[in-house]
Amino acid sequence: MKVGAVIVAAGRGVRFGGDKLWRSLGGKPVWRWSTEAFLESPHIDEVVVVCASDRIEDFKSAGLTDVTFVEGGAARQESVYAGLQALSSEIALIHDGARPFPASELIEKVLGGVEQFGAAAPVVDVIDTLRGPDSQIIDRQSVRAMQTPQGVRRKDWLESYKTHGRVLHTDDLGLLQAAGLPVGFVEGDPRNLKITTEVDMALARGLIGGPIVRTGFGYDIHRFSSDPHRAMILGGVKFDGTGLDGHSDADALLHAVVDAILGAGGLGDIGQHFPNTDPRWKDCSSSHFLKEAVRLVRERGWSILNMDATVVAQMPKVMVRADEIRQVIAEACSVGPTAVSIKATTNEELGALGRGEGLAAYAVATLRES
Repeated sequence: MKVGAVIVAAGRGVRFGGDKLWRSLGGKPVWRWSTEAFLESPHIDEVVVVCASDRIEDFKSAGLTDVTFVEGGAARQESVYAGLQALSSEIALIHDGARPFPASELIEKVLGGVEQFGAAAPVVDVIDTLRGPDSQIIDRQSVRAMQTPQGVRRKDWLESYKTHGRVLHTDDLGLLQAAGLPVGFVEGDPRNLKITTEVDMALARGLIGGPIVRTGFGYDIHRFSSDPHRAMILGGVKFDGTGLDGHSDADALLHAVVDAILGAGGLGDIGQHFPNTDPRWKDCSSSHFLKEAVRLVRERGWSILNMDATVVAQMPKVMVRADEIRQVIAEACSVGPTAVSIKATTNEELGALGRGEGLAAYAVATLRES
């Protein structure tokens, strides 16, 4: 019989405080870990990922051509229903997208449980002492913690949904039990944790060797403007003298910083996000570009550790305003000023920069999974 996997990834991460499924874990979104585990399993014939409707295009653009993406519902049970409807397999393994480590051995155990009982789920022992509402101790030997994947016969689950789907169950086997169908349990895996809090995320990163750290490099160069009234903006600070030529405010230093951040986050370059052909960015402050770059990497689960930048120019005298520049960059990146380094040098009167025709800036950004 064919076996399919339904990855439930339509949640909003309310308890987590954000979209945990798109947080970076080992350099890729959380949901890809579980999805790829089933894609690589020799026991799985097809994979369906159930997504929130407003993010389905993000999932589809992830490059997993062997996966079917469908929109989920407001509740988990509705999302499971949508996923099972999209499957053609007789047997289905329903798995939380926020459980990134479903081991091959666990998948085999659950499938064995389905063959034996008709439906099966992994369970693990509870190791903490439990107390009830009136503080009485609950015998932990009498309870188990549920995990996924939970295996079902697709036809049985869909039939149970028709008759008992009005009552929501947090456990996928609960619907079958409500319909009077037998279920069984197999030994779970303590490493098969579900990411619900930031602590869980830290534990998951620990299991793969710690958070990923990335470095990005940025460079920009602008000639001085022929317009004597154009303001000189560098590092978000206004200097005396004629400004730089460009579509925006031509802040070469912040442009280099933005490219370094985007590069470390794997998000292309400043020209892709703020093209000089777009009238929206005409004379725009480059501080806006910097804040947007920071937002983009944070959205993908990265935090900025530090920034190091160098300006190459005969003028202006950058270092007399270095502390102000550091403050501008630090505030935009939500780091302390000591995490930002600003340096300046001349080109020793060599080449176009040495002749004072323009200036250049280099930047290096270091990001860490957050």
